Amino acid sequence: MTAYDAAAAAYVDAPGKAELDLTYRKVFWRIVPFLMLCYVVAYLDRVNVGFAKLQMSQDLAFSETVFGLGAGIFFLGYFLFELPSNMLMHRLGARIWIARIMITWGILSAMFAFVTTPTQFYVLRFLLGLAEAGFYPGVILYLTYWFPSHRRAKIIAVFMSAIPVSGIFGNPLSGWIMESFHGGAGFHGWQWMFVLEAIPAVLIGIATILYLDNNIRSAKWLTEREKQLLADEIAAQPQEQQKNAHSLRAVFRDPRMWWMSLIYFAFVSGQYGLTFWMPTFVKSTGIKGTLEIGLLSAIPFVVAIVAMNLFGHSADKRRERRWHLIVPALMGTIGFTVAASAAGNTTLSIVALSVAAAGVLTCAPLFWSLPTAFLAGSAAAAGIAIINSIGNLAGFASPYLIGYLRDATNSTASGMYVLAGMLVLGAVAVWLTPARLVNR
Repeated sequence: MTAYDAAAAAYVDAPGKAELDLTYRKVFWRIVPFLMLCYVVAYLDRVNVGFAKLQMSQDLAFSETVFGLGAGIFFLGYFLFELPSNMLMHRLGARIWIARIMITWGILSAMFAFVTTPTQFYVLRFLLGLAEAGFYPGVILYLTYWFPSHRRAKIIAVFMSAIPVSGIFGNPLSGWIMESFHGGAGFHGWQWMFVLEAIPAVLIGIATILYLDNNIRSAKWLTEREKQLLADEIAAQPQEQQKNAHSLRAVFRDPRMWWMSLIYFAFVSGQYGLTFWMPTFVKSTGIKGTLEIGLLSAIPFVVAIVAMNLFGHSADKRRERRWHLIVPALMGTIGFTVAASAAGNTTLSIVALSVAAAGVLTCAPLFWSLPTAFLAGSAAAAGIAIINSIGNLAGFASPYLIGYLRDATNSTASGMYVLAGMLVLGAVAVWLTPARLVNR
């Protein structure tokens, strides 16, 4: 008998919070680390173009504006296919659909090794956005099948720790590949990086078909007792959420959804401004070697992963959402503002970027506890997709704007000030959101 089975047996005759917590721990360890691994690979393939830029722009004579537009155009394809992708996942099941997403984006990501013109770069980035659309909101939707709203902030924070994890390991890895493989078989280092970092996406996509379960009822690793406990918890969602579970048309007419989209747009501006341009921000302090840039770029993500999980745990424990979003948003504002004025000081810049990373990367997981507090079922599938797709248009606007400002001013400072301003906008919008709507 395993330790889990022995502990579970002790509660058979006295069901309660301890038994439920034990069941949720079992669910957590079964699905969350695997989804986190998927997102590490997804995020690495999404933003490694920021690292490739260190060599790619010079080899292909791409301007900062060309790179910024190419980095951002990913989100136009993402925007167009986000809603249909999430609805298809709700209908076909997470196992097949997440596997499809990962395999197709892995193949497309490898094809960047053969880009030679801006047009090819734009087309592939657009197609990559189409392929990956639905992964992130699909996972958020998938987690609502397993975890009730009052447990979600911590779970989503752990899942989204994949973003800083991808920075912690991905940035040094990308720098090492670009230095170590440069010139091998006639390929540049950035070409090798695209090919090698695409392979895990395809392999994990195949593994998803074998490992992931679509919902509680299809999970063979749960007992009937455990399935019933989980199903009862989901059924006991707040009344307002249950009321909206089947009202798809009402989602589009609900002003709360558009307000959530505004908040998410502001936070995503900071997130992708940071993740796409982090290597460039570090390089602008005077660091030259790609491996050294990769190692220094990892430091802010280490700080972020701690902050994300501390804030997520606190938000669930206190069942408070607004100030747990406002505080990290203002942290991001301060970090970007200080970094903008300290471009010549590597140490101060890394400290400021660490504060910025802790702030902006904490905002995203905690944000999703807001809309999922009043959406469920097909309404959640549509609402999450719409909010995510509109918010991720900032992923187009933010990198492009920073690239344009860098070309216009020959400095990263103006772009950082814009990111700081967007985070202030998001913080104010959260403050204006009624506490009764989201504090559950």
